[in-house]
Amino acid sequence: MNVQDIVNTVSQKAGLDQATTEKVVGTIFSVLEHEAEGTSASSFFARIPGADDLAHQYDVMAANPAGGGGGFLSSLQGALGGVLGEKAGALVNGLAALKASGLDLAQIQKAGATLVQQAEAAAGPDLTNQVLGSVPGLKSHLGLG
Repeated sequence: MNVQDIVNTVSQKAGLDQATTEKVVGTIFSVLEHEAEGTSASSFFARIPGADDLAHQYDVMAANPAGGGGGFLSSLQGALGGVLGEKAGALVNGLAALKASGLDLAQIQKAGATLVQQAEAAAGPDLTNQVLGSVPGLKSHLGLG
């Protein structure tokens, strides 16, 4: 199962269009890439072809992420990221990007839960839970924690 298979399934099950789903999946993968610990994250991304590319496309730590706006909110995100360090900054930026995508909390949680199910099928439940477990704030915001 590659990242496009995951995007297609999340899109179908969460009732979102492809572009929005791609942004949601890419943003969540980017947060995991920045925050998850070492070798488990590398192994996780290695088992889902294309996931790291999508994470880079929607990099939550980039100065101007794909589809990102600007203004006060992005200044605040940047300041928080700087104060809290990269790990917390990635989560703050990722959550802001998800909310800025126009989805409500229920849609984000449905997409997140479906993404986790698909990731477990692709990378295995133990590895997926290990990676997600190293980012507890993300789990709780996706309604999984």
